[in-house]
Amino acid sequence: MQNKLDSIRIRPADLTGADNDAVSRLVEAYLRKTEDEKVLYLGEAHGGADLPDRYRPEIDNPARAYENAVVYVAELGSLVGVVVLQQNVTTAEIKRVWVDPSARGLRVGSALIDAALSQTTRPVRLTVWDWRDDAVRLYRTRGFIPVESWEDRPRLLCMELR
Repeated sequence: MQNKLDSIRIRPADLTGADNDAVSRLVEAYLRKTEDEKVLYLGEAHGGADLPDRYRPEIDNPARAYENAVVYVAELGSLVGVVVLQQNVTTAEIKRVWVDPSARGLRVGSALIDAALSQTTRPVRLTVWDWRDDAVRLYRTRGFIPVESWEDRPRLLCMELR
């Protein structure tokens, strides 16, 4: 008998075709959750139905927003997770790691991070809100360590894998 873990498939997203709408939905869920958490943890007056305009391109047109990135999706019957890897000459950055709540606890996030890390030999960096304990633990298991912040937003933890 095959378990759910065995059936997780991680693959590059087809943003010019079948995966575009699902990636849009997953990224939007990530952004909405983040904005709601900012209200709770930072007292910011965001959240609710409207996302800040700066996020619209990622939701409205992921293919264009991520044209210079590698996007991986996790498939478990349907698409249940996403990660974005942006690379430049010296570093890579992991962004928008999101696993649908229905697939949490199945190591989907670990599989997505591992897929992104397999694509680069450069130092990899990321940011994570310090209240996201599960995410911070996941990144630490992959060797990420906190580093001096390149961000000015409070409670945003900068981490790097060298």
